[in-house]
Amino acid sequence: MSWSRGWLAQWRRPPSSRSRRPWLLPILSLWGLVNLAAGLYKLSEGWDWGDCYWMVLITLSTLGFSDPHTKILTASGRVVTAFLIAGGLVVVQLTIRSLLGLAESGYFRHLRDRRLRRWISRMNNHVILCGYGRIGREIAEQLNREGVRLLVIETDQASKEAAEERGLPVLLADATLDETLMEAGIQHCRSLVAALSSNAANLYVVLSARGLAPGCRLIARADSEEAARKLRLAGADQVVSPYVAGGRTMAATALRPLAVSFMELLAGSECEVEEFQLSTDPKRLGELQGASLEDLHLRRRSGALVLAVRNPKGEVMDGHSAPSLIANPGGHVRLEPGQLLVVMGSQEQLSRLRDLLGEALVDVGAMPA
Repeated sequence: MSWSRGWLAQWRRPPSSRSRRPWLLPILSLWGLVNLAAGLYKLSEGWDWGDCYWMVLITLSTLGFSDPHTKILTASGRVVTAFLIAGGLVVVQLTIRSLLGLAESGYFRHLRDRRLRRWISRMNNHVILCGYGRIGREIAEQLNREGVRLLVIETDQASKEAAEERGLPVLLADATLDETLMEAGIQHCRSLVAALSSNAANLYVVLSARGLAPGCRLIARADSEEAARKLRLAGADQVVSPYVAGGRTMAATALRPLAVSFMELLAGSECEVEEFQLSTDPKRLGELQGASLEDLHLRRRSGALVLAVRNPKGEVMDGHSAPSLIANPGGHVRLEPGQLLVVMGSQEQLSRLRDLLGEALVDVGAMPA
């Protein structure tokens, strides 16, 4: 039959030349056969629609010819049944064959990937995690516990499947490519973590990300001091060595076990440590400029605790060069343009502090305590 040959011919064409909905023709053909046969049964036998469709179902499935209806078919009904059997052999077989061909060709997987890419394009204020190895998995677990939106970029199929089992969206692509980072929403994310196993790959990721999004916060993994230095030169805001960090934690546990235990308890609580970056424009600070922490009563009004104040380079206080970081600041410390406040509190307390500072803030970056 020419129409069936034409139908099958579309599966021999390259994917780019096929219809955008290759499943539509076989599904419509099956739908048309079922409804036509049910309508013919309605006309020839006078059954209600439920019985008509039931007869179509048992005929196409070849499972129900012991049904009482089959014993009382009229001559017209038998003709309809013969037509349905002949049509079913062709249409059902071709429909199943077409859908199996789509599955084997990766069509449905392509649909899922396209749906994922559309969802990714709408993501905002998320964290991009490049690499889902042992380090990447720990990072993802921590961010998940904090309720942070996360997107994983991975090239290994096994790692991709492992991340998807944890309910994480995964982009199967090369994170060192500019187009991959653009597709991941580098210009709309809150930060990017380069946790690939290769120092060179992490360096490429940082270079690409810094060129595409100068304001993005970049955190990179390094296995050596030389790699860490190069990553900082490339634009990484923070470089972490798993070996150095692990060694410091073990040493701190040996010397100050109570302090380390406190930080672990803090990480599992509702408290968070958040950075509040003040604008460099004095006009945006308004009445806050020059006001001391004691005058502002930030602790009493918000409930959040200011842990440290980092001054911009070259800041002068009382005629002297201000220290770059003031830990546990006293009430006499004054707010100045460009300062970074490190604050601890619950989400509600941090939100109240954010409202108090208002337009003076230019950026807020949250991180786990």
